[in-house]
Amino acid sequence: MTDIIIIGGGPAGVSAALTAKNRGKNVKIISNSPEQSNLWKSKLIENYPGCPNVSGEGILKIFREQIDGAGIDIIGVRALNALPMGNSFSVSCGKDYFDCKALILTMGITQQTTYPGEENFLGRGVSYCATCDGMLYRGKKVAVIGLNEEAGSEAEFLRSIGCEVEFFDKSRAKKYEIRGDESVTAIVADGTEYFVDGVFILRSTIAPGSFLPGLALENAHVAVDSAMKTSINGVFAAGDCTGRPYQIARAVGQGNTAALSACEYLDKI
Repeated sequence: MTDIIIIGGGPAGVSAALTAKNRGKNVKIISNSPEQSNLWKSKLIENYPGCPNVSGEGILKIFREQIDGAGIDIIGVRALNALPMGNSFSVSCGKDYFDCKALILTMGITQQTTYPGEENFLGRGVSYCATCDGMLYRGKKVAVIGLNEEAGSEAEFLRSIGCEVEFFDKSRAKKYEIRGDESVTAIVADGTEYFVDGVFILRSTIAPGSFLPGLALENAHVAVDSAMKTSINGVFAAGDCTGRPYQIARAVGQGNTAALSACEYLDKI
């Protein structure tokens, strides 16, 4: 079992991983590819000490080289959810699960709100992973709300296993509502109702409240104290997911603090 799993490979996540590794902890980072982050697209960063006139792409590559040099594993997938398992946590990444004793959330800006009905029908017709749950809908009609780069290929996967797919991308609809009784029966997209047996919502990131049930939020951000502790024992958070200002220097500092707190927590259990 891993000591600490860090969700997110940006400045806060890298800082947390390096600090925890230096404290003798076994660490894994679970993160989307850096090309999907907002920081990667930044052309010029002028206010981060030691890296003058660097691009977002450039600074992320520097961070990755340091992580690789430290021998820290990066699992390049999208984390879907985490569940408390007594004194540990289980993180789902599609068909794979990773167990850890402590979690550090550094998932960046994830302020998107859930759709009406989404949380009510999660696990009862709403899914965030086509490859995980697709076989449950073989021979049935499903809707795919494609909000990430893999959405098209995941929709094709569903078709390949015998699902009838109604695909919605950002250009087709903006507002959604998920309806049903015991399970999903329909999706309403920009006022038009489509009868379906399931809805796959494919985002690049999962909203914190959906990722970890029971996690306290404040204005759509993860609520933390000065030690970066969240409302759940053994779970810490750092960086943009905890609120403004969205700055690299702040994220790095918070990542360091979160790792120190996580190490202190582990040393006591």
